Amino acid sequence: MAVYTEVSDADLREFLTHYDVGEIVSAKGIAEGVENSNYLLKTTKMPLILTLYEKRVNPDDLPFFLNLMDHLAEKGVNCPLPVHDKNGQALRELCGRPAAMISFLDGMSPKQVMPFHCAELGKAMAQFHLAGADFDMERDNALSVEGWRNLLDDCTDRADEVKQGLAAELEAEFDYLSNHWPTDLPRGVIHADLFTDNVFFLDKKLSGIIDFYFACTDFYAYDLAICLNAWCFERDGSFNITKAKQMLSGYNKVRALSIAEMEALPIFARGSSLRFLLTRLYDWLNHPEGALVKPKDPMEYYGYLKFHGHIKSPTEYGLEK
Repeated sequence: MAVYTEVSDADLREFLTHYDVGEIVSAKGIAEGVENSNYLLKTTKMPLILTLYEKRVNPDDLPFFLNLMDHLAEKGVNCPLPVHDKNGQALRELCGRPAAMISFLDGMSPKQVMPFHCAELGKAMAQFHLAGADFDMERDNALSVEGWRNLLDDCTDRADEVKQGLAAELEAEFDYLSNHWPTDLPRGVIHADLFTDNVFFLDKKLSGIIDFYFACTDFYAYDLAICLNAWCFERDGSFNITKAKQMLSGYNKVRALSIAEMEALPIFARGSSLRFLLTRLYDWLNHPEGALVKPKDPMEYYGYLKFHGHIKSPTEYGLEK
């Protein structure tokens, strides 16, 4: 369960006195998520999500994340709203951790991804990108190419414990991507972590996007590539081009991709594969004994990396030039 910091009843009640949210009725830890401690709160006025930001989150980044949610909500994007205290602040401290509360969104993450989910996500992602175009803050993507170098260095000595020869393969892939990574494409605020558990649906309609704690300033097409990996592969590792076509078509209906962005999708998809392979590999190799959060299998993204390495044209993702 993803609760790293336990909050006592007394500490929670004192924390809530700074907000106009009513009295606490219940508090339950949320199992999803691996970065922070999350609680579902019910008060006499409303349900809320309480997040305590753990050590892997840079406190200096928190204003970017919280202000971004405010900005996107004002632009009509379905996302949580930070709850401001009686002094107008969205960020406080609880149990020695930076902490914030956000509004509760109705909906459920899809347990089985269908093509209509991908179409809805494509449209919502494009709306997100357009809505964030005039956001006046920037945040570098700490997990882009430069960050992969650091992760690779941290994993190299033990990577072959997971697969013989993996360290050399990852080094070669990093060299290729760092030498071919695009530099001049449309960019702005991206989510960078739009996995299925961060997207809610009601019936067949997307009802909200959550968890903005990897959001950053980067290429829009890279956000799409992350989603191709997260939504369009089946459990047996096969790529579902129908889902990909629905996602890309949905995106293009709202924000048309340029030819250059389309051409960059294969390398962005490889980069996304390497990024999540490396973060998963690091967590796999450095998983504390007895920890409650189970690390995710890095080899899932090894398969995606190999698939994208054989892509010769963006039409193989269902794109029509």
